Amino acid sequence: MFILGVILLLLGLFLHIPILTIIGAVLLVVGAVLFILGSVGRPVAGRRHYW
Repeated sequence: MFILGVILLLLGLFLHIPILTIIGAVLLVVGAVLFILGSVGRPVAGRRHYW
């Protein structure tokens, strides 16, 4: 999710498509939060790691 967010964010910036930039930024933030929660050992949605 983190990598997809980065790709969509960059595509949105380079192609000047605002919706891709917004979706990419949201996915980037959500992916980072899930990664941090999973790496500290906190269960996310009943799983030890979300991936």
